[in-house]
Amino acid sequence: MRTRHIGNDSVGRTEVGAIGLGLMTFDQTGTQPREQLAATVRAALDAGITLFDTADAYGPGDDLGAGAQGENEMLIAGLLDELGVRDRVLLATKGGHVRTDEGLWEVDSRPEHLRRAVDDSLGRLGVEQIALWQHHRPDPDVAYEDVVGTLQEIHATGKVRMVGLSNADVDQIRLAHKVLGHALVSVQNQFSPAFRSSRPEIHLCEELGLAFLPWSPLGGLSDAKELAEKHPAFAGVADRRGVSAQQVALAWELAQSPVVIPIPGAKRPASVIDSAAAADLELTDEEIAELDADG
Repeated sequence: MRTRHIGNDSVGRTEVGAIGLGLMTFDQTGTQPREQLAATVRAALDAGITLFDTADAYGPGDDLGAGAQGENEMLIAGLLDELGVRDRVLLATKGGHVRTDEGLWEVDSRPEHLRRAVDDSLGRLGVEQIALWQHHRPDPDVAYEDVVGTLQEIHATGKVRMVGLSNADVDQIRLAHKVLGHALVSVQNQFSPAFRSSRPEIHLCEELGLAFLPWSPLGGLSDAKELAEKHPAFAGVADRRGVSAQQVALAWELAQSPVVIPIPGAKRPASVIDSAAAADLELTDEEIAELDADG
């Protein structure tokens, strides 16, 4: 697989596959047995995917969602250890979201919570330093400049090698870059055929030398039929090329900028192999213009 990079000479420049793997939907349930998830991880690595993205708030929890906090981190850490592939992965996680006892999603960017979140993630992941730790989402009760100050303090401890932002706008990215400097290496925002409003953030990331990691890069579209119905140009290009519409969507995102590294989710080997193939799908200028117009 072609590669792109995260980081810089100051904090360490890491080459990763141009397609990453989002782990939010990974959970060890009856429909996703551990063996299937392990096979998906193996398939991802064999296809060249090396950026794995989780978060402390990801996890199924019980029927109400309680107990979800940290479940995904422990699951992926266990799978990587069982497969003996820790050294092949850049494992990224996030903090700042919390799952309540009722399974609700809330935000908490108080300094004491973020510091504790890093320590908790270190323990669950079984590492001495988190390669890429991302602030998950702005907290309306905490000024963003204060959040950035906490991120700077956390980075200074050496507990995280690189810092990222998620769900941040242009002004927030510029503020964070001014304070964090080279420690800030990435921004993870929503971007897909169905959600294109993050283009200003992509352009800013290219200007600042930051990686842009689109979350939900397929826009929550569950299959090729749904993607074709809502975005016929993507289906048309896919038919002409003899590939899946999902591959076309990811290739189109890669074509937006050399800093873009999509992180589609996958729970089966076949899905992750299909997504990985998008890294080698070169779209023509005419095809990109056609897809740009289908928004």
